[in-house]
Amino acid sequence: MRRPTLALALSLLLLPIANATHAADAAPPAPLTGLDAQVESVREAFKVPGVAVAVVKDGELVFAGGWGEREVGKAEVVDADTLFSIASITKAFTSASLSILADEGKLDMDDRVIDHLPWFRMDDAYVTREMRIRDLLVHRSGLGLGAGDLLFWPPSDYSTRDVVERLARVPIAGGFRDRYAYDNVLYAVAQLVIEGVSGQAYADFVRERLFQPVGMGDTRIDSNALRPTDTNVATGHARAGFTGEPEPVPAMSWSNNTAAGGIYSSVNDMAKWMRVQLDGGVLEGEGEDAKRLFSEKRHEAMWSLVTPIPIRKPTVPELAATKPNFAGYGEAWSLSDYRGRRLVWHTGGWPGMVSRLTLVPELDLGVVVLTNQETGAAFNAITMHVLDAYMEAPATDWVAAYAAAIAKGGDRADEDWKKHVAARDARSKPALPLSGYAATYRDPWYGDVVLAQGSKGLEMRFARTPQLVGDLEHWQHDSFIVRWRDRTLNADAFVDFSLDHDGKVREARMEAVSPLTDFSFDFHDLRLKPVEKKGSSPN
Repeated sequence: MRRPTLALALSLLLLPIANATHAADAAPPAPLTGLDAQVESVREAFKVPGVAVAVVKDGELVFAGGWGEREVGKAEVVDADTLFSIASITKAFTSASLSILADEGKLDMDDRVIDHLPWFRMDDAYVTREMRIRDLLVHRSGLGLGAGDLLFWPPSDYSTRDVVERLARVPIAGGFRDRYAYDNVLYAVAQLVIEGVSGQAYADFVRERLFQPVGMGDTRIDSNALRPTDTNVATGHARAGFTGEPEPVPAMSWSNNTAAGGIYSSVNDMAKWMRVQLDGGVLEGEGEDAKRLFSEKRHEAMWSLVTPIPIRKPTVPELAATKPNFAGYGEAWSLSDYRGRRLVWHTGGWPGMVSRLTLVPELDLGVVVLTNQETGAAFNAITMHVLDAYMEAPATDWVAAYAAAIAKGGDRADEDWKKHVAARDARSKPALPLSGYAATYRDPWYGDVVLAQGSKGLEMRFARTPQLVGDLEHWQHDSFIVRWRDRTLNADAFVDFSLDHDGKVREARMEAVSPLTDFSFDFHDLRLKPVEKKGSSPN
């Protein structure tokens, strides 16, 4: 199929990126004539250094282009071939991999996980026995939101096998198949299933069975797979304290859970993926002679709702039109509707980069938005603009609407902090000298967290996660706040100590200070107990 990109008329408006994109061979379709102004408005309002967008319609790539900087303060610009982390959009590739293996008769989606990984365990014997391969994909296992993510977020030195083995001690928060709660850790299990059944490393399987047939030649399985020649790569940015200026964040790789969110891709390559999805898995040809990536049966199953998601009222009136009539999750796809049309979509969140891919099967339409700053408002405002254009919907100021939602979220976070401050006894003192809190603490599923006295007081270090190093400041009584030295994490946490009858620390609990902190910082699931020095073994 032909591959038109930026039109000449639009490229003249985007002179900094014109030479970095493919030469245009057609004007952009009429619905997209306002896209340039929309993206620039988004970038300004939400402080996003760089954005890339691709749109496919009726089997054709009708637009692909980029705006802004790959990294703040540097000359390199974003274009349609710039590589971004697509984060959890990766999950659909994992689902497709399992579907390919199912088509080949090497597994069934209703197989028990222990049929393929006999050593697999959850923190409940019934869940262990009944967990099916499909359950790994659909967020209904009973795990809490983001449970176990600290095993690999921020990057840890655990192997994928380590992560899955430690899942046996991650607490179950709800009933099995009872309700929706998004998780990442079960995709590490899916990764090992794919490897065990196929006899290939996950990266090799995805590269050979997905990237190559689809034509995604520039896509990489994770940041570790970037080559020296891959110079067109975006840098992630965050705003310290959620309000500062965007600044680069450390590079990250999920090499121990690639299946949940590892892939790096461009909008040009993601457009090819959208076309295959909209074509029901067909790579080329028609009818019985069609060459397929996966069967029509498996495609239908991936897009079928398995886990219902409660429908909530939008946080601000300006977003009323986004309220769906139904919402749920399929096999690695979010499913809902907008203005009466079914949406098949997914978002991705990564330190410094967030993204969204949206398909409208009824319109044979797909749009992908990749950004290098941590604000979902940006990809949502652009996506909704494109959807409205093709649905001929009334004009909506999506930038203002999502800005209002951000403001309200910030107000709620401010109110939450004020309540903490009001309840604080600032004159209180710790029950123990700082040395009384210094120890190696051990959590059953994460492992060791070390508190030691440094030159400025107590410092906390997660033993398997180099990025989680912070300083404790006293809050009140036996509660402290850990301030991570990497301020772009935006994940400061309360650390609350409980003492036994002899005045020694019995346990420490943690909880994120701000409700805006990413749910993957699942500090609240930790149960940290001091390790007895004599006879203790590393964990």
